[in-house]
Amino acid sequence: MSAETSAKQGRFARLDTKWKVAIGFGVYFAVIVAVFLISPPTQPEPFEPAGEFELTPWIPIFLGPLDLSINKAVFFVFAACALTVFLMLYIAKRMQARPNNVQTMVEAAYDLTRSQITLGNMDRRMGARWFPLIATLFLFIVISNLIGYMPLPTNTAHPIEIGGYSVPSFAVYAATANISVPLVLTLIVWFAYNIQGIMKKGFVGYFKSWIPAGTPDNFFAKAGLFTIESISHFVRIISLSVRLFANMLAGHLLILFMAGGLAVILGIAAIGVVTLPIAIAFFCFEVVLIAGLQAFIFAILTAIYVGEATAEAH
Repeated sequence: MSAETSAKQGRFARLDTKWKVAIGFGVYFAVIVAVFLISPPTQPEPFEPAGEFELTPWIPIFLGPLDLSINKAVFFVFAACALTVFLMLYIAKRMQARPNNVQTMVEAAYDLTRSQITLGNMDRRMGARWFPLIATLFLFIVISNLIGYMPLPTNTAHPIEIGGYSVPSFAVYAATANISVPLVLTLIVWFAYNIQGIMKKGFVGYFKSWIPAGTPDNFFAKAGLFTIESISHFVRIISLSVRLFANMLAGHLLILFMAGGLAVILGIAAIGVVTLPIAIAFFCFEVVLIAGLQAFIFAILTAIYVGEATAEAH
């Protein structure tokens, strides 16, 4: 390294952070301008983002009118289930007195689901009964969400020809980005907490508990509150399932759109220089925050609903 190069590096190192950031952005925008000037525009192509989420049957299976075909969503559900069971069994059989990083992370997830989510919303007897389901929901949704950000060869819409064989191209997809999976999980939770409430308080007693204590002894007041509470219980089916589904679907669409969809729509390949860093930022945000946050919200709402259904007072 020459003395002149060392002097230049020393001058750059002594610059304030704001000037380093300004120079970095300047170089970035200079690259963008250069790419736009060099790259010729291409003919815009039709682009349907929803096509990435179409479920083409891989193995058709029909039982009369019932469609049980194996498709991309089924594959990701099986993968998430298998990976959840394998990881938990693998770690459980290798517990150490001095835990490694993986064991520490799993123990933190265990403590979160047991102490904060489950026991924080119901008594210990109910917590012991419901902890396995709540922990399973939390871990399954976390792993399912994380798998959804791993590029896998599951994009049957745009296969690649290799040696005369059609091989699916790599794509990101999550089972929870299909409304059927969150809806089934929600229905399990909805029926479970209502049945648990009826078992604990009796059929009449459970529905009477929907009316808050201290309500005036007036038929119309009680009927109105009961109607509102009934609607809120049915709305939970929509809110719990759509929240998870919509967040995962929106995240995948944003990544897909910024990673290349916009360039295809506009017919300007050079725009990828601008949108690709945004796609990477969205990807990191979704993996680090959204994947775990949505699992946490689903699990804690499950615990809250069970706790409300089994509590002595409304």
